[in-house]
Amino acid sequence: MTKLEPLRPQLLSCRQIQAVDAELARGLGLDGARHVSLGLVTCDQDDALYAALDHATKFADVDVVYAKSFYAGAAHASGPLSGEILGIIAGPHPDEVAEGLWALRNALLESICFYRLAGTSGPAFFPHVISETGRYLAPLAGIPVGEPLAYLIAPPVESVVAVDAALKAASVKLCKYFGPPTETNFGGAYLTGTLADVESAAAAFTAAIAEVVASPMSGLVRPERERR
Repeated sequence: MTKLEPLRPQLLSCRQIQAVDAELARGLGLDGARHVSLGLVTCDQDDALYAALDHATKFADVDVVYAKSFYAGAAHASGPLSGEILGIIAGPHPDEVAEGLWALRNALLESICFYRLAGTSGPAFFPHVISETGRYLAPLAGIPVGEPLAYLIAPPVESVVAVDAALKAASVKLCKYFGPPTETNFGGAYLTGTLADVESAAAAFTAAIAEVVASPMSGLVRPERERR
């Protein structure tokens, strides 16, 4: 098996608005009757936070009402608290939002992160398997809540080669393709199937990235016949 080194995400800010102003609520497109309290987080890994926001919906009565990546990635952030993404959850009571934020924080500390190949300096990639999707990512992937999902993200060349390998390795369906460049100049896909199949797809994704890193120029082969 390919050995991986976790790259743990860092929450850069976490703030709660106990009762959001009605004008701001309208500006954010919130449901005024349901979205009373807000939780705002920034993080230096956008895809890790998207997955953690989904995780929060499984542990608290909250909705993800805003989640957007910033251009060029954390290395080019607009400020020390910006990172790669701003996510906002909202709920009917501050206690629900507090529970959602704590679940999100625990997921980022324990199980959701980017990786790199052990013993290398990169690239960073995200071969994440969600055994049961929450109420945020399931609609984005077009699958029922609770279905498994392989959330696969990598730099441009690696992502295309590795998504192809993942689709060929298991009986999985391509739910959504993220062609590079995204806001952070990565690419990838959501894949669904049985839990065993999405795990196999994620493993194939990882193995394909290792092959690209080991031999990035392997596609350049002198043809038997050259046209001049």
